[in-house]
Amino acid sequence: MDQLKAWIDGAISRGAVPVLTGRNGDMDTIGSAIALASSHPSLMACGLHLGRLAARLCEETGAPFRKISETPSWPNNIGGIIIVDAAAESQTGVKIPEGIPICVIDHHDTCDWEFSDSDLEFRIPVRSTTQIIFSYLQKYSPESLSDEVRKLLLAGLITDTARFKHADADSLQAGANMMDSAGFEYQEFIEEIQQDSMTASDRGAIMKALGRNQMTDAGSWNLVHTYAGIHEGRVAGLLVQAGAEVALVSRNRDGETRLTARAPRSSTIEGVHLGRLMEKLSEKLGGDGGGHDGAAGWSGRCERVAAESAFINILAGIKRRSS
Repeated sequence: MDQLKAWIDGAISRGAVPVLTGRNGDMDTIGSAIALASSHPSLMACGLHLGRLAARLCEETGAPFRKISETPSWPNNIGGIIIVDAAAESQTGVKIPEGIPICVIDHHDTCDWEFSDSDLEFRIPVRSTTQIIFSYLQKYSPESLSDEVRKLLLAGLITDTARFKHADADSLQAGANMMDSAGFEYQEFIEEIQQDSMTASDRGAIMKALGRNQMTDAGSWNLVHTYAGIHEGRVAGLLVQAGAEVALVSRNRDGETRLTARAPRSSTIEGVHLGRLMEKLSEKLGGDGGGHDGAAGWSGRCERVAAESAFINILAGIKRRSS
């Protein structure tokens, strides 16, 4: 953590430091970027996209976030770029300028970044990136931990652990620490972030995706797969809840295919690691893939059916361990 502080201080001494988010704009990446940026005026949270919940919380808390293009106009006096919650450059959706020091703060099991001597990788196996940022702010900028910042950090932790369903002792303790000295009630905040603003069109798209699902035996694993236009993660989660040992949801848009996979804890204990599977898929098909043992994704220029078939073949080669 001291090494991280030294890198950030050095970058700030050279100029402005964008804190770049993952392009999916989920609550973990957005909350991490805004919270870290609150610790110094030279840091600015930015990224391609704000997810629905992140956009709502940013509006309600007045949190500053700058949306940028795929080819942004970076500040002239840039001192470095911090990237939060992205396991590869392609997961930001932004071209990182050459020659600028980067610092990657992440919690994913997989990593596809290439680092130079001036760069720093800070990646530890916690349940959410907001845990890392919270620890950093606790130690070096406790005055930044306003109620608004605590809400953003807590929302990232809650969503990345599926409302603590995938939590461990450290993440549970982090949640308790985030609430310590907070000026808001946890129960009210949970109700706030659980508000479902899905439209009738969204619900219809999810139902269509569920209606297209197919069950396949991939070696010793029961795979349920389908394709969807939106809410792939939610669809995959519903398939797991329905009993799938592995759930796969694909999407193809503008020539790019995206695979989203989920697996219950029972499957990861018996040998499934979806993040590593997606890395192998990247080696085979190109594109970018990675993630955690029970939740991962891949995207690349490939036909949807071909990507699904490659995923199934790799899954079939994973031997089941006795639990």
